[in-house]
Amino acid sequence: MAETVKVAVRCRPLNSKEKGDNRDVIVEVDNKIGQVTLHNPKGDEPPKTFTFDNAFDWNVTQKEVYDVVARPIVNSVADGYNGTIFAYGQTGTGKTHTMEGAPTPELQGIIPNCFDHIFEIVNSSAAERQWMVRASYLEIYNEEVRDLLSKDPKNKLELKEHKDSGVYVKGLNAFVVKGVPELKNVLEVGKKNRSVGATLMNQDSSRSHSIFTITIETIEMTTAQPEGHIRVGKLNLVDLAGSERQSKTGATGDRLKEATKINLSLSALGNVISALVDGKSGHVPYRDSKLTRLLQDSLGGNTKTIMCANMGPADWNYDETLSTLRYANRAKNIKNKPKINEDPKDAMLREFQEEIARLKAMLAAEGGALPEGAVAGPGGEVVVEKVVTVPKALDAAFLEQMRRDMEESMKAELAAKQAAALNEEQLQKVKEEAAAKAKAEAARLEEEKKKAEEEAAKMQRKQQKMKEEVAKRSQDAEQIRAEKEALAKKLKAMESKILKGDAAGGLAEVTKKKEEELKRKEQELERRRKEEDERRAKIAAMEEAQLAAEEKYKDKADEAEQKTKKLKKLWKKFQEVNAEVEDMYKEFQREKEDLLESIRMLQDQMQLKDMVIEAFIPPEEVQKVMKRAHWDDEREVWVLERLSDIGKRESASGNARRPVSASGQRRPTSDFAKLANAMGDMNPRFKSENILNLELDLPERTTYDYEGPGVDPRVQAAINAAFAEDGELIFVGSEQNVHLGEVTANMAQRPDSAKKRPASARKGVKATR
Repeated sequence: MAETVKVAVRCRPLNSKEKGDNRDVIVEVDNKIGQVTLHNPKGDEPPKTFTFDNAFDWNVTQKEVYDVVARPIVNSVADGYNGTIFAYGQTGTGKTHTMEGAPTPELQGIIPNCFDHIFEIVNSSAAERQWMVRASYLEIYNEEVRDLLSKDPKNKLELKEHKDSGVYVKGLNAFVVKGVPELKNVLEVGKKNRSVGATLMNQDSSRSHSIFTITIETIEMTTAQPEGHIRVGKLNLVDLAGSERQSKTGATGDRLKEATKINLSLSALGNVISALVDGKSGHVPYRDSKLTRLLQDSLGGNTKTIMCANMGPADWNYDETLSTLRYANRAKNIKNKPKINEDPKDAMLREFQEEIARLKAMLAAEGGALPEGAVAGPGGEVVVEKVVTVPKALDAAFLEQMRRDMEESMKAELAAKQAAALNEEQLQKVKEEAAAKAKAEAARLEEEKKKAEEEAAKMQRKQQKMKEEVAKRSQDAEQIRAEKEALAKKLKAMESKILKGDAAGGLAEVTKKKEEELKRKEQELERRRKEEDERRAKIAAMEEAQLAAEEKYKDKADEAEQKTKKLKKLWKKFQEVNAEVEDMYKEFQREKEDLLESIRMLQDQMQLKDMVIEAFIPPEEVQKVMKRAHWDDEREVWVLERLSDIGKRESASGNARRPVSASGQRRPTSDFAKLANAMGDMNPRFKSENILNLELDLPERTTYDYEGPGVDPRVQAAINAAFAEDGELIFVGSEQNVHLGEVTANMAQRPDSAKKRPASARKGVKATR
């Protein structure tokens, strides 16, 4: 369903400078019917009246402006529509105050009030609804798109276009926020990076257009759609830089360049509005400016748009105020076609839900039991309990004691045998048996000792291996625990970014009261609109009745009188239309003069720079710069190529030349080397090329040139006389044939080298010696 762009007008009070200059107020605002009346300070024409959706004078509060202008848009964005609120007007009329305001709650503007309103909606929603809020902040400075939330806010970004999502900024940062403080922090960070400057009309004049974008995604779980129904709304809060005239702002240098770019982009915006309102042209020039490309969806597209036109009441701003009112009056005729964005492909909330489900599955899969025989310690470490029995090793003292005991037992045995009066042979035999027995026992004990040592070493290795295994299991368990903690933290962070409604406690009561108060205000506004419509209908009916009554005349005099009255009314309307046309022409002339003045000042600056270049920069250096410079159509700036790029381009074109260091030299050569070469010094140290002598040494000649036998002059004369009778003369050693008839008269002067062809020889064949 198509709907028109809503337009609200706000007039600021006189500032201290205007009060000090005793300026007159030329603007009258009727808040009830949204009507603005502008009086010409010259007083030579009737006042001009404009009617808008809403009109605010200087007594209105920031909260009232927000409730009327922005609150319906924010509610629509929460339902899945796209919304745009932008402030337009002359520089110094309070656009930034309307959009941002002051830090105090009473003076905060539309953007901070949007923050509170959005999270009131989120917190008062049902628990089944989940929300995600993202924010980004950019500016358009001198037709360059910059990210105000980037680490390098001076970096230029590119505009791209997608067939589904439309125009977007490549590389623009967007932050997920969880509350009003985070949104305000994003706004403050961007404001610090925004370009501002001082002019004669505004101490803190915005030198760029800024767009603060809030994306609200919501998903609602229903029985019909258990996986959830996603809606995405995008709210663009645009603070345009003010249109300005150099004669009033006193801008020079960079400020003048900024003002020229601002006026060009606002002029492109006006052309887009005119093309949309006119309807005759099939082409809308969105691509004439970065601003119009970014606002392409807000003007004639899928967006609910409201324009807040700001103006000043002082008499010296009559032309600018009239231009603003006409601008706004054209904008209210633009028709948009907003629709709810349901289940878009680029919804981040769905991606977050899928990521959360994946992390939960990973935690469930990696959350198994601890290794067997392991218990968790108080610090999270794993302790493995196992009893290992290790046999005690036999030491040397124990073996020595065993040997002494055996010797004593053997002595006692021998003493007993001696007491039995054994003979000498028997005694010797007993000693040998005892010695063998002791030796065998000692060997057995030594073998047992070795076996015990081997068993002890084996058990020690086994114990060390078990300790290593326990340490490895403990390390694995610690790694698993750390991974679990990391996954749990990531899961908690992602779940915290998805907001849920909380319709319990005092918050619900506060929200309910605010909603009731809002409904009462909306009902009051609706009642006023109905009364206004009824009043207009009555006026139209009365005018029709009056015209119908005027058509009945009593006599000729009455007819003449009535037609005279009607003629006066039509003449008055005709004069008003003529005055409107004249004002439009004057406005066009003023804009033309401003552009011409800007062109003249830019030409003056160019001439000054040309004089500086001619006076201080050598011509060859200027030619180098001109050779490197080329115009970038996309960014509309001159770009200097790198020397390496120029070399590659020349190599590709085949025109590469080696740079020379001095006239007439192909290589860098010092003056001393030049002098040595001029004096004929062939030392290679003075050469810049052909240092090696590559000429071949020819071998010694061993042959002579052939020379035939000589001819006697008298014989030669006889031969010449004989050949002269053939009529053709041949010069020996020459390839040119000369007819004898040409030289008959000069026979006496014939060269000695000439010979006559023999009579028997054929023509064309040379005679040989």
